[in-house]
Amino acid sequence: MKSIKEYNLDELQEELVALGEKKYRAEQIFKWLYVDKVKEFDEMTNLSIELREKLKQEYTMCNFKILKKQESSDGTKKYLFDVLDGNAIETVLMEYHHGKTICVSSQIGCKMGCKFCASTGIKFIRSLTCGEIVEQILAVEQDIGDKISNIVFMGIGEPFDNYDNVMKAIKIINNQKGLNIGARHISISTSGLVPMIYKFADEELQCTLSISLHATTDEKRSKMMPINNRYNIEELMEACRYYIKKTNKRISFEYALAKDNNDNLEDAKELVKLLKGMLCHVNLIPINKIENGEYVKSTNENIIKFRDYLNEKGIVATIRRELGSDIDAACGQLRRKNLNEKN
Repeated sequence: MKSIKEYNLDELQEELVALGEKKYRAEQIFKWLYVDKVKEFDEMTNLSIELREKLKQEYTMCNFKILKKQESSDGTKKYLFDVLDGNAIETVLMEYHHGKTICVSSQIGCKMGCKFCASTGIKFIRSLTCGEIVEQILAVEQDIGDKISNIVFMGIGEPFDNYDNVMKAIKIINNQKGLNIGARHISISTSGLVPMIYKFADEELQCTLSISLHATTDEKRSKMMPINNRYNIEELMEACRYYIKKTNKRISFEYALAKDNNDNLEDAKELVKLLKGMLCHVNLIPINKIENGEYVKSTNENIIKFRDYLNEKGIVATIRRELGSDIDAACGQLRRKNLNEKN
């Protein structure tokens, strides 16, 4: 059976009509799922018993089980969820002064092979469905008894390698009768799948696009990110310029600083040349050490110098606040786990 959470509102209306019901029932179900956040069809008390039985026969609720929950000293929470097929994924909840942000996964495993990411070398299993993406948000909201205000697609997997399901999930997340999280509060990160950047630009959504850049030369970037062998920096920048022109929205470039690799003044100078004239922001990330990883974090002195140089040259740059590193929940530290790996 298919999860009821796989349908956006229009699709759910079509499903209800096919079951011989009125279209407005779909809005009632949507409210139960995403506003009231019920876990069982029997809790949908304004539906007839007959309809509830139909729903139980046709659909599942896809309620994730929390296998493990860790809390960092800074309040960050990392969840290990059973996705109900023998696999598990990680989702992270971060607390900021402006609200609660959830970092969701889009795949079980990742094909990209970025050398600074804990997902490197772990077998790719499959992409998550749109319902499984949305369920991460619901499961966390149910656990904390509060509403999530911001979504970042920066967990396990490459969102643009699961493009259709991610876009469909955004429509559910963004729907005013659903989770009602504004598009401006949703960020999507990509390692640089150039064709999908063009496609995303044409969607003309108000979501924020983040590009994992991390190097200014093809030699360095290809070593850190194999995707660069497929779409080099020149192709990537061309796609970014198209996105900015089409949407008039700023791109956030993510740049993880690794000691003695991409963190010196020459790298900063090259980055200024690369991004000159673009509507953008640079998010500097102190790279996190991962098991068997070859890269180590740059010094605080170098990170600050790098930021200050970019700002002096007119490139807005900030240093990402490190959250959850003591529970392996920081940037690049998430990894796909099987159920027998939960400890």
